[in-house]
Amino acid sequence: MFKDKTVLILTNTFPNEDNSFHIGTFVKGQVNELKKFFRRVIVVSPQPLGYRKELKNYSYDNVRVYYPRFFHVPVNFFRARLGDNAFRAVDKLIQKEQLEFDLIHAHFTWPSGYAGAKLAKEFGVPVVITIHENREWFLEEYNSKNQKIHWTWKNADALIRVNKEDVPLLKEFNSNVFFVPNGFSPERLRFMEKNTAREQLGLIEDKKVIFSLGALIERKGFHYLIQAMSEVVKHRKDVLCFIGGSGPLRSRLQKQINKLNLQDHVKLLGFVPDDKLALWMNSADIFVLPSLSESFGVVVLEALAVGTPVVATINGGSEEIITSEDYGLLCPPADPKCLAEKILIALDKEWDRERIRKYAEQFTWKNVAKQILGVYKCLR
Repeated sequence: MFKDKTVLILTNTFPNEDNSFHIGTFVKGQVNELKKFFRRVIVVSPQPLGYRKELKNYSYDNVRVYYPRFFHVPVNFFRARLGDNAFRAVDKLIQKEQLEFDLIHAHFTWPSGYAGAKLAKEFGVPVVITIHENREWFLEEYNSKNQKIHWTWKNADALIRVNKEDVPLLKEFNSNVFFVPNGFSPERLRFMEKNTAREQLGLIEDKKVIFSLGALIERKGFHYLIQAMSEVVKHRKDVLCFIGGSGPLRSRLQKQINKLNLQDHVKLLGFVPDDKLALWMNSADIFVLPSLSESFGVVVLEALAVGTPVVATINGGSEEIITSEDYGLLCPPADPKCLAEKILIALDKEWDRERIRKYAEQFTWKNVAKQILGVYKCLR
């Protein structure tokens, strides 16, 4: 139906050619499925001058990726103009490259969604905006009375929210709101036997392994996981907890580990590249997401994809994935005592990993893309 069409994807972040800049992998995963249905996909990710100089334009298959630059300083004066600056950068690129497109799909409200809504009016094409913001961020936007953000929601032809809970709130601004979850790429998360994965990582087979992953920032709640581990090791000494990810809190988290004498039980891995992600997910007895706020939580899907059960907080996203104790356990955010209890229960429980994998299949990008195409069809 769209084989003769071109879709313009606007996104705040998008991985570079070799994925060494990995922020926005969920957008690329979606693009890699949607490209099968379009003649051409144009991805535009406007970036501030001087930021991530390694981000260079590139092409693959029928996808062309651009990183137009604009001047930006992270102070309030420029933040208020971020959307308009991003719009101008994309508009200039369109004129320079003589880009033509039939549909705009923007990711995140600000600045890409705002820029997309303005471009849709200029070029007379429909625009769909997927709102990926974590729940705390989204509620700030909802309650902000920010005219540009609310104008964006009102002027989109359709809004997609990645969790169900916020759909009624968005319908206050736009009647055409859809719930479509994020997804995962099975090729990226291949299944393998636990001991095979552990052997490749050099892990001891008879230990219980906990894996967690995310940016080392306050919102991800890793300090609560470390605190919970101080309780877990009181009950069993055979537990190793590995936290993957990089970020500004690394030194503070390491100091916390040292202070609690958890050096033998909690390890910070740093950035986990794609070729190691499947190994860690398959090696784990459980995956833990201690986040304070999420929009959906793709890492939870990635764990379930290989049959690894999850212990997660009720964070705005995970509770919409972990809908049964057959797949994982939930606890309140910022509650290390409850987190420790659920970890201990999960480590003792016999899990049906094949059932978990089958449940996760509904979230493959192939299945999610069908839902997105359904939204596109509503615009015709």
